[in-house]
Amino acid sequence: MKPIFITAIDTDAGKTYATGLFARFLQQKGYNTISQKLSQTGCEEVSEDIEVHRKLMGIPMQEVDTAGLTCPYIFPYPASPHLSAAMVGQRIDPEVITKATEQLCEQYEKVVVEGVGGIYVPLNEDVTLLDYLQEQHYPIILVSSAKLGSINHTLLTLEIAKNRGLDVRGIIYNRIADHSELIAEDSRKVFLKFLKQFGFPEVLVEIPKVEEGKDLPEIDFSALL
Repeated sequence: MKPIFITAIDTDAGKTYATGLFARFLQQKGYNTISQKLSQTGCEEVSEDIEVHRKLMGIPMQEVDTAGLTCPYIFPYPASPHLSAAMVGQRIDPEVITKATEQLCEQYEKVVVEGVGGIYVPLNEDVTLLDYLQEQHYPIILVSSAKLGSINHTLLTLEIAKNRGLDVRGIIYNRIADHSELIAEDSRKVFLKFLKQFGFPEVLVEIPKVEEGKDLPEIDFSALL
């Protein structure tokens, strides 16, 4: 069983919420599910993104979390993983991440892996996230949004994914912070058009805008499986 990898067009596109909601969906479908974070910067000891995943999934932190399997690398300085690691005299070893993911796959039916930043983020001075994904052959879901600049970032990501032969299953369209319905609807049409143009499935699942103080609704992600 291969894990499902969730990447995004940029930092703060909504990967963490998308990953937690996707894991919750699989869990509610009856799968024994866990999420993983490739690397986390800007915190110490415990991955804040994993904590968000567990909250969205409605479960406490797990033994695999405290054992470090769900986030093999955590660094205090909020920067690209390669820089944050170097600042504490470390170097991210992709093989360590792969082995942690494999251990999770042995224990769970479904593993949802959240990436770091955008798809071309360096993991160390030699390997980018893009290189890692090309080597692993994971099915990939891309998180995008309707904020200005998202069209450019989304199409660039789709094109490089096609050029590297990645298995993109579709887009999770994060509309939580929408400001313009006109821009949001136009972006949606553009994303679907270019998914088709680049030879990927024309699948787009929306995380809707939610009024302040209200819970996120249940979302059907089955089209992305």
